[in-house]
Amino acid sequence: MPAYGYARVSTADQDLSLQQDALTVAGCVTIRAEKVSGTSTKGRDELRTILDFIQDGDELVVTRIDRLARSIGDLQDVVRELKAKGASLRATEQPIDTSTAAGKAFLDMLGVFAEFETNLRRERQMEGIAKAKANGVYRGRKPSVDRKDVRRMQDEGLKPTEIAKQLKVSRSTVWRALRNAASAR
Repeated sequence: MPAYGYARVSTADQDLSLQQDALTVAGCVTIRAEKVSGTSTKGRDELRTILDFIQDGDELVVTRIDRLARSIGDLQDVVRELKAKGASLRATEQPIDTSTAAGKAFLDMLGVFAEFETNLRRERQMEGIAKAKANGVYRGRKPSVDRKDVRRMQDEGLKPTEIAKQLKVSRSTVWRALRNAASAR
């Protein structure tokens, strides 16, 4: 039964070597690693490669479940895909082995906690942004067009689509500028 390792960190300045070393010790014949957020499985090419390649009797090994997924939905999707292929999942630092009932139950519990942690982090971030906005520190990104220019072009008789083409921006940007210009009056 070949074991394939998957290592992941969220940012480019984080180090993968500890996970890779643990996966090597766990007997992984191949280790795929990437530096990308775990909040979604979309855009995770190395994980997709393993899931496409893994076969009946193979095992996907991670150090911790949160390296694989940060939402219970994504985690369950990965586990279902592995099960459909006859493969299993194991975590080296947690008692997870989807070939056992206890391992499956513990996996679901850890998935719930990983998602909870992600939601808490997101809430704290939103609270911080709200506080910064209230203090006048955070203003968001600068507008990509000057709403006075957009308003002037509209007053000259140009339609939003024509304004967008001339300014080389999307129509939604033009509409947003017009809406903001109207509310500023």
